[in-house]
Amino acid sequence: MSFSTFKVGALALTFFYATPMLVCGQVGAPIEKSQSNSQPPSKGTAAKQPAPAKEPTPEEELQLAIGSAGSDRVTLVRNLEAFLKKYPEAPNRVQIYRALVEASLQLRDNARAADYAERIVALNPNDISITLLTIQLLERQSNEASLRRAITYATRVLDYVNATASSERSLRVSEEQWNLEKKTDQASTLLLRGDIYMKLKDFTAAQQDFQASYQLLPGAGAAERLGEIAELRKDWNTAITEYARAFAFAEGKSGNVSRKEIRQKLGNVWRMAHRSDDGLGEYLLRTYDQVSQLSGTTKPKKNAQAREISEFTVRKAPEGTAFPLRDTKGKVLVLNFWATWCGPCHALEPQFARVAMEFQGSSDVLFLAANCDEDETLVAPYLEEDKPRTAVVFADGIDRLFAVKSFPTILVIDRDGTIAYRSDGFSPETFEQDLAAAVRRALVRTDATVPANDPAR
Repeated sequence: MSFSTFKVGALALTFFYATPMLVCGQVGAPIEKSQSNSQPPSKGTAAKQPAPAKEPTPEEELQLAIGSAGSDRVTLVRNLEAFLKKYPEAPNRVQIYRALVEASLQLRDNARAADYAERIVALNPNDISITLLTIQLLERQSNEASLRRAITYATRVLDYVNATASSERSLRVSEEQWNLEKKTDQASTLLLRGDIYMKLKDFTAAQQDFQASYQLLPGAGAAERLGEIAELRKDWNTAITEYARAFAFAEGKSGNVSRKEIRQKLGNVWRMAHRSDDGLGEYLLRTYDQVSQLSGTTKPKKNAQAREISEFTVRKAPEGTAFPLRDTKGKVLVLNFWATWCGPCHALEPQFARVAMEFQGSSDVLFLAANCDEDETLVAPYLEEDKPRTAVVFADGIDRLFAVKSFPTILVIDRDGTIAYRSDGFSPETFEQDLAAAVRRALVRTDATVPANDPAR
């Protein structure tokens, strides 16, 4: 989709800027000094009359209107509006409207900016970025007529998103990623329209949009808004449910929500229903577990069809570029499963890196730190601060393959793809020695059968 990453309130628009070009009208050609024209005209030769003044073209008038304004935005607006009054059907009027939107925004004249933004939308209805800006500007006016028009534009954006087909996606974008982006756009647009309905006090329509948004992509924003509607209706139990969901979702990259504010709202409605805070903590933990399960089910499982490690394609962290593991077949793979919130994982990293350094000259062994965070937005800032010395990837289902349930978990996968060594947690005093020994055993082992009493197990 052409606008799949749009963020309402943070639009990057390109406006029209014309290079000031002052046009000097020439009223006649200069007379060359020569002997022939210094003599009086001969008989029968009529004296040359000065050429009439040339009328400036519309393009020259526009250049003059822009150039004479300089950096004065007020004058620019006045000049461009005068030009449009004279040439209302100017072929480049869309660019002029964009310049007027930009100048009006700098002058904080939202009404004028909205007027010209709507004119652009009328001429270019598929310009989604300017349509979103138009919605913003109409919302700021807060009168019913403007809000009603904003609803119309938001519905138009939603229809556009719904109509997009996967065949239009870039070849660089997978079908899975495209579907997720489309869901994100649909959910965001429903939130946007629901917020406008809230301003119109049409709580039923707002609730429908927020519920639809939450069903598409459960998140803190929709849940918090549903809690607010329930609180307005004094439906304390529903408000508690929605606020608790919002609190559970409000971590990492959750949009314009504040966990602290949600906690205050939740505490208020809980006390309205129960007369005290008793039981709230237990309820929150239970809701958090439910939301965590929901988050896991809404996200498509990566490498769902893979049955052995060499069939996996994981992503490098944090950039997300593909990292196929097919080339690891016949090699020893050492995996450190970790998460950003795991204190022992942080303590383990330098020891894991030192063991990796022992084998850096071997092409038959690969060390990877596999991140298992549910919220992947936490990974980039963590890596920026921690700067691990081993290659980092997202687990992308490898943890599911090897039934990793706690962190850190360290595995040595032998040449046949079976587990040669496993450590759930670690002992700092012996970890490096134990792991290095396990890697050496896996490197020299030639058959897939490992005795039951082998210490590598």
